[in-house]
Amino acid sequence: MKKLMHTLFLSCLKATELIEKKLLFRLSLSEKIRLEMHKAMCDACSMYEKQSRTLDMALSNSETKEGKVVDLHKFKQEIISKIEERG
Repeated sequence: MKKLMHTLFLSCLKATELIEKKLLFRLSLSEKIRLEMHKAMCDACSMYEKQSRTLDMALSNSETKEGKVVDLHKFKQEIISKIEERG
């Protein structure tokens, strides 16, 4: 039972990884279920997903308006690193 609980529930770190992965790739059914279960219990990760989507859309829009190419993955990793340093 303990192993089952461990496989069903995600840490916030793993949830944020899946949130970022979801922006670029399709999640497996298992990943989708686990992420939705986690977000149902975790307001912080739900808010993180909203902010991440907003940031992704804003950066995507700025690329076309300014004609600049931005490495979104690198930029997101820098933001995540700064958040982890503060948190």
